[in-house]
Amino acid sequence: MSGGGEAGNPVVDATHEAENASEAPAGGSSAGHSPAGDGGRYLDRVEIPADLRNFSVEQLRQLADELRAETIDAVSVTGGHLGASLGVVELTVALHAVFDTPHDRLIWDVGHQCYPHKILTGRRGRIRTLRQGGGLSGFTRRAESEYDPFGAGHSSTSISAGLGMAVARDLKAARGVADERHVVAVIGDGAMSAGMAYEAMNNAGALRSRLVVILNDNDMSIAPPVGAMSAYLSRLLSSRPFLGLRDLASRMARRFPRGFERTARRAEEYARGILTGGTLFEELGFYYVGPIDGHNLDHLLPVLRNVREAEAGPILVHVVTQKGKGYAPAEESADKLHAVSRFDVETGEQVAAPPGPPSYTKVFARALVAEAEADEAIVGITAAMPSGTGLDLFAGKFPERFFDVGIAEQHAVTFAAGLAAEGLKPFCAIYSTFLQRAYDQVVHDVVLQNLPVRFAMDRAGLVGADGATHAGAFDLAYLGCLPGIVLMAPADEVELMHAVATAAAIDDGPSAFRYPRGEGWGMTLPARGEVLPIGRGRVLRQGERVAFLVLGPLLKEALAAAETLERQGVGVTVADARFAKPLDTGLIERLARNHEVLFTIEEGNAGGFGAAVMHHLAWKGLLDGRLRVRPLTLPDRFIEHDTQTRQHAAAGLSGGQIAAAVLQTLPQVLKTGTR
Repeated sequence: MSGGGEAGNPVVDATHEAENASEAPAGGSSAGHSPAGDGGRYLDRVEIPADLRNFSVEQLRQLADELRAETIDAVSVTGGHLGASLGVVELTVALHAVFDTPHDRLIWDVGHQCYPHKILTGRRGRIRTLRQGGGLSGFTRRAESEYDPFGAGHSSTSISAGLGMAVARDLKAARGVADERHVVAVIGDGAMSAGMAYEAMNNAGALRSRLVVILNDNDMSIAPPVGAMSAYLSRLLSSRPFLGLRDLASRMARRFPRGFERTARRAEEYARGILTGGTLFEELGFYYVGPIDGHNLDHLLPVLRNVREAEAGPILVHVVTQKGKGYAPAEESADKLHAVSRFDVETGEQVAAPPGPPSYTKVFARALVAEAEADEAIVGITAAMPSGTGLDLFAGKFPERFFDVGIAEQHAVTFAAGLAAEGLKPFCAIYSTFLQRAYDQVVHDVVLQNLPVRFAMDRAGLVGADGATHAGAFDLAYLGCLPGIVLMAPADEVELMHAVATAAAIDDGPSAFRYPRGEGWGMTLPARGEVLPIGRGRVLRQGERVAFLVLGPLLKEALAAAETLERQGVGVTVADARFAKPLDTGLIERLARNHEVLFTIEEGNAGGFGAAVMHHLAWKGLLDGRLRVRPLTLPDRFIEHDTQTRQHAAAGLSGGQIAAAVLQTLPQVLKTGTR
């Protein structure tokens, strides 16, 4: 199965087909001079986007079909974000055909939809290394290609970044440095739910810099029906004659009595808003064009050409697309195959992973449901990640107690604070890396007021194929420094259930617990977790010379290292800290007094748990030359995307590497004569 076929062809209105038959091709030159000739594989003739700027509309249409098939085939091998990429195939082709990339800046928000873009920009030969170790990133990345002017793994940054580039262009021009480049930001409807997008639009409207924003609307249902009339209006409203007439009317209005100009402008905006629905964007200072069919090149190309030639300030083009477009299994899937593992192209069935323990995400979800069944005050909050955080299970059980606030982590945290202030028990489930976006709200709205909000931080530590943008490397440091917070890091799935129960029981202040991506250890799960004594760890193994104080799931690697060292005659005590805050100071002091070397082990950056332990030991006078303390943390660099096992090895945190670090340290201890 090609993956494209008839399902991938846009539905073309016959009138528009005839209307555009005589138009110049996308790049403005004669269709007869296309390097692809008649028939053949057009995608094979595209090394860089400049190669498709002499293609006719019909040739670009066939190219889009081939690009869709190539995307499906590649992702079937690597896994990744499929549905969003299929939805922007025609848009990607049109943008690269009309704009002079990479001189013109094309910014993809989030990057979930950038796979067709990567194929067209010189990376087709490596597309089947996507998200693999040493391969292409799953997101746009500046270091990867000059066609990626801005990296993005988190959402809603494109308009801000694009505005910065547009203003930089204008400032250079004011200094006499000629630069006529265009800046285009493509943002999805989901990303538009974040406040940052509107902050950027508000600023762009005030600055009036020349900027194009493409709103890729595939789920919001904010668009009226798209079709021939809508396409015609969009072409008309974006055309140079109309924009010129609008500018002339504006200049004439300035000559009338005070207030007339403003009244006339608002009348025009609202009149067009009635037809197009763009009043909100006009109020933010953008010239609105749309909605147009994002799968119809006969509609896309002329509008994008008009926008390219416009001399107006910021323009928003509203494009309506369908996630998973052109691939039946994706179109029929509830989530449009948004994120997939390897799959069979013919059937769309994903390759099942070998049976194993449930993921930490599922364990958290089940544990929260168990607590909520016993306590009706518990509510669940997520920021557009119900399935990613497991809260879809909670939502199915308690729909009235579940809140998906959209991509709005700042709002999610303060919303949770408001719930907690009124006596409810909010669990705010957000990936560790995304909670960074709401840090001020965590500090000011939750911790400063000592409100009992519970933060469930999924994807803590290294996350595999999603790489550095999604790694939860910093939460131990950025939360551990906050006064009064209870911070837990369960080592296995049973401990995670205990952490959920403990957080539910904490009603006198904020708490948080972190857990990794992937499967648990395969332990037998209780029906419900136990409430742990706050700030108390546990000892799992007793030895004489070396002590491991471990926080989180690296406990498994530490136990393996201890086994290796035991065979070499080195006795190791292994302790599970359970809590990063408050510290089990009694346990820490015993380990320090009774061992030659103390290793703290955590899957977080320096400045987190190990730093807090050393801080305590220093003030207790236990860093006196007799004891050696060795903190093992993530290194001071970002770890590239790969399997989690290889990432741990790259960070020096595998069991074998931990054992080697001990053996390298012990001779140094022996030289001091302290044994």
